[in-house]
Amino acid sequence: MSIIAVEGVSKFFGPVAAVDDVSLSIEEGEFFALLGPSGSGKTTLLRMLAGFETPSEGRITIDGQDMAGIAPNRRPVNTVFQSYAVFPHMSVADNIGYGLKLDGMGRAERASRVEEMLALVQLEGLGGRKPDQLSGGQRQRVALARALAKRPRVLLLDEPLSALDAKLREAMRFELASLQHQVGITFVMVTHDQDEALAMATRCAVMERGRLVQLATPSDLYEFPNSRFVADFIGSVNMIEGVLKTDKPDEALIATQHLGDVFIDHAVLGNVGGTLWLALRPEKIEMRPRGDGPPPQMEDAPAGLNTVPGRIDHIAYLGSESVFEVELETGLKMRVIRPNLTRWDQEDFAEEQPVWLSWHACAPAVLAG
Repeated sequence: MSIIAVEGVSKFFGPVAAVDDVSLSIEEGEFFALLGPSGSGKTTLLRMLAGFETPSEGRITIDGQDMAGIAPNRRPVNTVFQSYAVFPHMSVADNIGYGLKLDGMGRAERASRVEEMLALVQLEGLGGRKPDQLSGGQRQRVALARALAKRPRVLLLDEPLSALDAKLREAMRFELASLQHQVGITFVMVTHDQDEALAMATRCAVMERGRLVQLATPSDLYEFPNSRFVADFIGSVNMIEGVLKTDKPDEALIATQHLGDVFIDHAVLGNVGGTLWLALRPEKIEMRPRGDGPPPQMEDAPAGLNTVPGRIDHIAYLGSESVFEVELETGLKMRVIRPNLTRWDQEDFAEEQPVWLSWHACAPAVLAG
């Protein structure tokens, strides 16, 4: 069942539409991400869910109730802000119990709930500390515990991991996803970080210039983007312009300036025709050393295998993987990612080395031009 329904919502600041006619529904118990670059409208939409902004047009319902005219403190939601907003003069326990105290909960019940929240966020024994005695990750847990203490129907998170360093941010992704699964309430998170959204969310709404451009699971966003913007925003991608040349039951060909004729699987092609773009993920490209002869194993290759010659221009070693920038004979530069399965993998290739790049017909996404 949907716990949040956004119906034709727009928000104008003067002549500027920060959110432009957005409609979506969020299911109960879902970890939902609003994803997009700065200025895409995702934070404004979250603030309207929280009640800090009022829609210029449209309707928002939460838990079956129209939110028009409902104050933030009367909504069945709670918010964790980007800066955590914990009170520096209060102890951890007093921070967590603050909202419960305002609601008139008795001292004994409040103390019990605070202990429950401390255990939930793995801060047992730290209730007497002040926030400045905690690490960044611990302060974030305090903010989460305070928001969850009132047992809201929906938890709103505004860039919850952005203030953490890279390693702690990665660790907290798993902790936050695990916490959401444990408490079972709906999480709605705003982020500009694609990795965060893909790692934690069950579904993502990608926004651009105030509009909702695609709503899908993380895997579908990555594998089946519906536009050049989504393909380019989600992860790394090689974008190649082309024109549909042949569309037969047993063969589809895309004519491109830099790659020649490219085989495309019909399931990938869909209904896209005319001028189009191929979105080819770097990890879907196989790279092999190139000698003076034809590509190796081409006679035994499956029908629809695409192969082009190139030369390695740059190598970036990133530990678990290496990223290669390969320049084709036509001047186009393509990115290739190879996992480093052993500690010597990065030594397999060198800069200026001639290589073959190959990918299967079903590897690229085909997008309208």
